[in-house]
Order: sequence, then C-alpha cells, then structure tokens
Amino acid sequence: MKVVLQRVSSAIVQIDGAVVGQIGTGVLLLLGVAPDDDKAKADWLVEKILALRIFPNPEDTTSPTTMQRGLEESCGEALVVSQFTLFADVAKGRRPSFSGAAEPVFANELYEYFVARLASRVNVQTGRFGADMQVSSTNEGPITLILER
Repeated sequence: MKVVLQRVSSAIVQIDGAVVGQIGTGVLLLLGVAPDDDKAKADWLVEKILALRIFPNPEDTTSPTTMQRGLEESCGEALVVSQFTLFADVAKGRRPSFSGAAEPVFANELYEYFVARLASRVNVQTGRFGADMQVSSTNEGPITLILER
C-alpha cells in the first residue's frame, strides 16, 4: 500500500460538481493498493497515520509551528481518496502503465477496510472508489509525506 499524506487546513472532493467529501483541519490521504497488499499493511498504515506528530500544539506559544501532536490527538479529520495512479510505471514509453496497481475489486475491498479502521478513531470522509473526482485542498506547512508498507 502506498499513501500520499498532506496536512491540510481544508480538503474537498467533488464528483460532477457535487461535494461527496469535505474536511477541515486534518489530512488528505491519497491511497493506492498493490496486488500483494493485505489487512496487516492497512492496519500498520492506519496506526502510523494516526501517530505521526505533524500537527502543532496550540497551547505552545513559544514555538507554535513545532510538530508535536498526531492526527487523533489534535482532533483532526481525514479525507481518503483512492488513487491507483500511485503505482504508475513510467519507465518505458510516454503512457504510464498501471500494472502495479491491484485489480479494482480487491483494491476496493482493502480501501474500504482501511477507511473503516481509520474511521473507528477519527472523522473520515471519502471520495468514491473508481469515480472521476475533483480534489481540492489547502496544504498546511506545506507537509506532504509518502508512506509505504
């Protein structure tokens, strides 16, 4: 599994002009699933995402930008968007190959599992698996991390 994580002050996903997911302060997670991924990898990523100290402590007036709190501790939200293109291979030719991404049925099952595990701990909004989505966000920091398991 691969996740591109961005700390955001807001993020929104739309389909055909209709809002399907929207958050305030938290993380935008672009999630890709590979054929050899499993629930253990999803569990590891969820725990890592929740624990990463990427949010400031608002009570620390001496260094308000220091990253001291995790997503759960800071009461942040998550917007999770499926992103099979994270497994693109662009080594040959001009058109990306997506053979490194999991088949849609399996990928959707693991995506839903990941979302459910994360949603048991923080507020989660999502896009729609397999849909053509428009994603907008305001990246804070900016902080963008790539996590793989």
